[in-house]
Amino acid sequence: MATLPTLDFQDYVAGGDRRASFLKTLGETAREVGFFYLTGHGVPLEVSDGLVSLARKFFALPQAEKEAIDIANSPHFRGYTRIGNEHTRGRRDWRQQIDFGVDRPAIPQDGQQPLWTRLQGPNQWPAALPELEPAVRDWQARLEAVSVQLLEAFALALELPADAFSAIYREQPNHRLKVIHYPGRDIAEDEQGVGAHKDGGFLTLLLQDRQAGLQVETDAGWVTAAPIRGSFVVNIGELLELATNGYLRATTHRVVAPPAGVDRISIAFFFAARLDTEIPLVSLPAHLAALARGPASDPLNPMFRDTGLNQLKQRLRSHPDVAQRHYADILHQFGL
Repeated sequence: MATLPTLDFQDYVAGGDRRASFLKTLGETAREVGFFYLTGHGVPLEVSDGLVSLARKFFALPQAEKEAIDIANSPHFRGYTRIGNEHTRGRRDWRQQIDFGVDRPAIPQDGQQPLWTRLQGPNQWPAALPELEPAVRDWQARLEAVSVQLLEAFALALELPADAFSAIYREQPNHRLKVIHYPGRDIAEDEQGVGAHKDGGFLTLLLQDRQAGLQVETDAGWVTAAPIRGSFVVNIGELLELATNGYLRATTHRVVAPPAGVDRISIAFFFAARLDTEIPLVSLPAHLAALARGPASDPLNPMFRDTGLNQLKQRLRSHPDVAQRHYADILHQFGL
């Protein structure tokens, strides 16, 4: 495989034979590759370009301005992360970023609530770049709508009702947005931008700028997902793998740091389940269920069907600074 498949979402929107062809290709691609380019998604180029431009403005701010919204300030894992302060499989990632989530009030804690309730809370917004907040909120709304449509398409591709997954995201959808900057570095030192991993949600929609870096693991080796203007790179997360008993597979991927003198912006939208739900095992048609191989959980980092607990575990592992400041009382429960 030289490149990832490309699907045009307008084929799905059109209905009829075009929709049927789209669903067939979606089902095959999801099972065999787990990654694809999505065009025709309806998000205007000027909106995408505008958010990338604002991202560059933020990362060009003085360090003190960025660290005014340091993620370590937030028990909800929202805010700015310095280069090297997020970890993948125990190793530092060569990127700086801002994390945003669904902006809801923090849940008062008296020790009786489920642990995951500590994840809910407000975002941090940079005072030095006030125009970023409305742009991020607009992006979240647009990509949530695309993600819901895509999940409906996945359900149909699996020969299920279109709303087969809706109970685990409707009313209080849960998603996370990472606005990421990868500075150039000497590759001879270490090429890890982000270490090899699978995403933990339902779907990830990634916007890339002009610089390549994302690589996808396939049977033939690592394939570079070169940027295609106007597209999202979409991949399946581990929640879909769990829900389909491994009929659909989340795919391992990584990001290679840009070479010295070059940088990279990417904007990753992770659409997940509500924090208060357990991931069900959907009833696939018999001929599909027979092909399910069971979820391929990492024994060193097992997946839970309890969505909130699973997300809390992932956040604690990837952000040890936040974990030590806000969760030192429970780290032993996660082997940390």
